[in-house]
Amino acid sequence: MAGFDTDAFRVAYDKVMAKWPGEREEVTVATPLGETHVNACGPSEAPPLLLLPGGGGATSASWYAQAGDLARTHRVLAADLIGFPGRSVPGADRHPRTVADLVAWLDALLDGLGVAETDLGAHSYGAWIALHYALRAPGRVRRLFLLDPTQCFAGFKAAYLLHALPMLLGPSPRRARAFLEWETGGAVLDPDWLRLQEAAAGFPSVKPVTRPRPAPDALRGLDMPVLLLLAESSRTHDTYQVADRAGAVLPQAETVVLEGVSHHALPQAAPAGLAGHLNRFLSA
Repeated sequence: MAGFDTDAFRVAYDKVMAKWPGEREEVTVATPLGETHVNACGPSEAPPLLLLPGGGGATSASWYAQAGDLARTHRVLAADLIGFPGRSVPGADRHPRTVADLVAWLDALLDGLGVAETDLGAHSYGAWIALHYALRAPGRVRRLFLLDPTQCFAGFKAAYLLHALPMLLGPSPRRARAFLEWETGGAVLDPDWLRLQEAAAGFPSVKPVTRPRPAPDALRGLDMPVLLLLAESSRTHDTYQVADRAGAVLPQAETVVLEGVSHHALPQAAPAGLAGHLNRFLSA
C-alpha cells in the first residue's frame, strides 16, 4: 500500500468499530476473490442479516449506528467489500470484473458463514450489488432493504459527479472532507466516522464493477419483499425519480423517503424513523 497510511486507516477504522456492540466478533471468510472480513454481532441462533456498505470510503464500520438495534433480533453480519477500504484482502491475481463475479463472491461468503438464506441490507453502491444478487440468487435472500441505492433506478446527477471529480482524480483527506461536507449540506457528522472517510482517501482500491443497471424486466420478476429507504436531501440522484421508477418495476416494494438526511449521511446518521422502519420490515 505504497503512499497510503495503513496505520492511520486502521486506527480510524478501529475507533468507529468501538461504537459497535461490545460482543462483536470478527470473522474472516476465504472466497474466490480473496479474504472477506466480516464484523458480526447478535445471537448466533437468530436469523442472519448480511449488510453491505457503500463504495468509496465506506466500510462495514459505517453500520455502527444501526448494528446494536438490528442485533436484538438478528445475527448481524457486516462485510467489508473486496477491493475497497476495509479489512478484506483481495486475491493477488483476481478481482471482480463482472456482476457474475460479485454473485460468486457473495455465494462463497454466505457458504463460508454457514448461511443458506439471509435477510440482506445495503447502502449506495453496496445496494447495487445486493439488488443484483437478489435477482440472480433469489433462493438465498429472504428480504431486501436498500438505503439510497445508486445506479439501480436512476443515474447520478451531473453536479454530484462534478464535485466528486477532484477526489477521484487526486484523493486526499482534505478533498474527501470537502466532498462530504458539500453532499451532506454541512450537516454535523460524527467526527470519528468523518476521520475514517479521510483516512480511506488513497486506499488502493480495485476498479469497481458498475454496469449494467438492473434490467426493468428482471426487477418486475423479483419475488421478495423490498424496502427502499431514500434520503430526501440526497445530492447523488433525484430522490423522487428513484422512488417513481422503483415503484413502477418492483412488485413488492415499499418506499419511504427519510426527511432531513443526505446520501452519505446514511446509515451512520441514524435519521429519525430509520430503526423503526427496519425493525418492522425485518420482523414481518
